[in-house]
Amino acid sequence: MFNTDVLQADFVIVGGGISGVCAAITAARQGLKVVLIQDRPVLGGNGSSEIRLWMLGATSHMGNNNRWAREGGVIDEIMVENTFRNSEGNPIIFDSVMLDKVVSEPNITLLLNTCVYEVKKSAGHKIESVRGFCSQNSTMYEITAPLFCDASGDGVVGFLSGAPYRMGAESREEFGEKFAPAEDYGELLGHSLYFYTKDTGKPVKYVAPSYAMDVTKTVPRFRSFNAKEHGCKLWWVEYGGDLDTVHDTEQIKWELWKVIYGAWDYIKNSGKYPEAETMTLEWVGCIPGKRESRRFEGDYMLIQQDVIEQRHHEDAVSYGGWSIDLHPAAGVFGEESACNQWHAKGVYQIPYRCLYSRGIENLFLAGRIISVSHVAFGSTRVMATSAHSAQAVAMAAAMCLKENISPREVYSLGKVSELQKKLSRMGQYIPDMIIRDEENLVTKATLTASSEYHFKGFPADGEMQVLDESVAQMIPLQKGDVLGKVQVDLCASEETALEVELRISSKAFNHTPDVVLETKILALHQGKQQLELVFGTVMPEEQYVFLVFKKNPLVQLQYTQERITGILSVFNTVNEAVSNFGKQTPQKILE
Repeated sequence: MFNTDVLQADFVIVGGGISGVCAAITAARQGLKVVLIQDRPVLGGNGSSEIRLWMLGATSHMGNNNRWAREGGVIDEIMVENTFRNSEGNPIIFDSVMLDKVVSEPNITLLLNTCVYEVKKSAGHKIESVRGFCSQNSTMYEITAPLFCDASGDGVVGFLSGAPYRMGAESREEFGEKFAPAEDYGELLGHSLYFYTKDTGKPVKYVAPSYAMDVTKTVPRFRSFNAKEHGCKLWWVEYGGDLDTVHDTEQIKWELWKVIYGAWDYIKNSGKYPEAETMTLEWVGCIPGKRESRRFEGDYMLIQQDVIEQRHHEDAVSYGGWSIDLHPAAGVFGEESACNQWHAKGVYQIPYRCLYSRGIENLFLAGRIISVSHVAFGSTRVMATSAHSAQAVAMAAAMCLKENISPREVYSLGKVSELQKKLSRMGQYIPDMIIRDEENLVTKATLTASSEYHFKGFPADGEMQVLDESVAQMIPLQKGDVLGKVQVDLCASEETALEVELRISSKAFNHTPDVVLETKILALHQGKQQLELVFGTVMPEEQYVFLVFKKNPLVQLQYTQERITGILSVFNTVNEAVSNFGKQTPQKILE
């Protein structure tokens, strides 16, 4: 017989990815006795050394208009610590950073290599305990608690407990989502497997295994392979979206192995990549990074319109900002673009009602399995967003335990405002939400300045730059202010017209200049000149204005070397890493 350990906890979290880790630390710091169960030897899930995916969140690689968004709380703490300890981005060191954070909390009992395989329920729709098995010490664990959180990625606790869930894309008709994929596009996002290479400095021979695939015959995008590209840049080596992404994972992994070893065979032995002569495979993933499988139903399901329209929710406890990032089911074997990304005009709220099961009374949801449609999932699934929501789950769990209420009752009994206050105190920003917290001493603090800086304009001490792309100066204004007079130095190579606009964002907390307040068409003569512009629009509320100079390659604009906090410049460029089209309209396949 195997050894059996019986544990009692306040809060059991199944899944030790980024979400589970942040939830466990948050709950432990609120005084809860936490058991964190992870079925792998390391923490971090897709962010661990086993898979090696970059941490992604609302900033979207600094490539969208959320570039100043930053997830707060524990996830921010972990990332700052990792930056300090691990500036090279070593995935092994990141493992140790996360492990150190968890084991430093005395209220957390960590069970690694432990797979949950059974859920015991009491009368009604309530989980009483979970059972897991650790293959490394041949020990069975039975853990009892009043509250559970499923952060397992595939939703093993929710599935075993009978919680209602969905798998696959919804029809366009169900929620009126225009981005819902057509039947020939696919049902699920697939898995990806990465590899790393290194240059040895001497010739290296490569003999491919028998299962290596001839990518020139099977992978339409085989021409995209190159000797210098590895790691997360090969996210598009993806497969499995038209299979069962839970039960067919091993099959999917083998197909991806065939592609990877075949791709490396092509790079090493086709003769087309002489720079690869001294390179070798350093690492190939053994388990794929999963994107999508089960999504569980809460009392609210986030949909495309919530993301794109940035709908307001009174029970908001978190936010996202990654693009709606959908992939064709055929993945690396398909002819379609590897992904289709659409960015909202800013960050969007995630309501509390998405973070607990509507069918199991004491089950929280965290990570990528929260209550969202397939389309909205394209944005909420990324790790930093998932972790931010998981922190809200843990704080809610502390409230439930203290007040002897269920996850649903945090909402139904009107206690979300208190949850929002607690999250705000730990540095968890909630967009478009005014937190009135009289107990927070910060709100009673008085700020004084020993001196003031009166901005009167930038010195013209920088280079002249060609307006080969539209640029804008962002300037913060108070409600009731006007921008007034602006002087600009420029040079025209010939007579031309320059269009200058004054813009704001349709929502004050956005940074997308989608509302034009004033437009001026200026006639320029050849040579250097100084223009004087006057803008008289009164600001409807406190926000940034964008002084926009539209693209004109015949014009050079004067830049400055001075930098002032809060006065920023932005450029209307196309970042191919996060945008396929350079504009936010769907392709025909998803219209």
